[in-house]
Amino acid sequence: MFHLGWFLGSGFSVQTWALDPWAGNTGHDWMKGDLFVDLAASLERARFDYLLVEDTSMVEDAYGRSMETTLKYGMLAPKCDPVPLIPLLTQRTKHIGIAVTLSTSFYHPYMAARTMTTLDHLTDGRVGLNVVTGSSTRAAQQYGYDELMLHADRYGMAGEWMEAVGALWDSWEEGAVLVDRETPRYADHTKVHPVDFEGKHFRTRGPLNTIPGPQRRPVIVQAGASPAGRDLAAKYAESMLAHGTSIEGMKAFRQDMHRRMKEHGRDPATLKILFLIDPILGDSDRVAQAREEDMKAARWSDHAIEKALWGLSYTSGGEFDFSTFDLDEEVPDVWGNGETSTLRTFVEGARGKTLREAIATVDTHAGLAFVGSPDTVAAKMGEAMEEVGGDGFLLSPTVTRRNIAEIADGLAPALRKRGLIRDGYSHSTFRENLLEF
Repeated sequence: MFHLGWFLGSGFSVQTWALDPWAGNTGHDWMKGDLFVDLAASLERARFDYLLVEDTSMVEDAYGRSMETTLKYGMLAPKCDPVPLIPLLTQRTKHIGIAVTLSTSFYHPYMAARTMTTLDHLTDGRVGLNVVTGSSTRAAQQYGYDELMLHADRYGMAGEWMEAVGALWDSWEEGAVLVDRETPRYADHTKVHPVDFEGKHFRTRGPLNTIPGPQRRPVIVQAGASPAGRDLAAKYAESMLAHGTSIEGMKAFRQDMHRRMKEHGRDPATLKILFLIDPILGDSDRVAQAREEDMKAARWSDHAIEKALWGLSYTSGGEFDFSTFDLDEEVPDVWGNGETSTLRTFVEGARGKTLREAIATVDTHAGLAFVGSPDTVAAKMGEAMEEVGGDGFLLSPTVTRRNIAEIADGLAPALRKRGLIRDGYSHSTFRENLLEF
């Protein structure tokens, strides 16, 4: 049996709204949150472990050095703060975990620790924290920095940030809360402590001024694939977003993470690595294969190329404007200071190809290809996970109510029929359910 998550890769944003016949009225009502409430409720019905909500805080202008393409297509903007959305999602659900993204580069540890503890209370212990370091210069400038910090520096900050929030979450001992009405005495002050944390990047006195939540600290999720990102996850994470285009690559990643965890004195069983996939479903294998061919053909369109070039510009951290490169020349060997692993994956996969060809054929976020009827895809997912050895998959399709239904009411029942995913939730908190198997 394996775990399932859904990665809401563009966060609390406009999602797909144009050039998609199944977008509905999303362009007008995405900010109301109903689509995401429907998503969470459907995923709980499907017995997913959690929903992971991405976040960014800029209107990107790396491509063409203009906001035009960003706002023409709604690429990661406009977008709302996801934190207030989380309690709405858990009001319509009872069991599924919801992980929200906060940046260690831009959120002060005290603000993050307090926010997440508050959410832990409001969700009855079903909240998780997706730890990211930021990847855009424009986002950094929203918070008063001139430039985005170097990749290595961001991860150095992230490690210190995790120490600080951890100290704040531990500033109230077990048994500190008494609620003794007779004395009266709400809390035992001898069990509440300042943390006096002082590091290179962050300072906070503490203690946290709210009581511990049901989980005491949220489930920690992490997605960095670089050596620094892997090491951060090995030290702190309880679930991890991972990429893998082959069984061998997925095995190697998992083995590397387990090795790193042991070096930090952790039990590898306490980290659930979920590999990103985007299955293509149809009423039959033939229908699904035709959909796949249509999707591949669409990647050569002018709209798709423009959006892909925008994505590469953003992924570089804004250092490179891919509108300046010749589409019919080889892909330039660039690195950037943003999502470094993602950009390198694209460049390495594009060797010998023109930029136009690479855009249409190299997918940095694709995992193993799962195409077919729900029954066929379920069987393939089961075979793949058995070979890899665990721990599950993180699905990231375009968010439309059609796609939600295909997965929640088509794929998930086929997986349950084979005994591959949970048939219910045994526990009340996100962490307990995640670590159940």
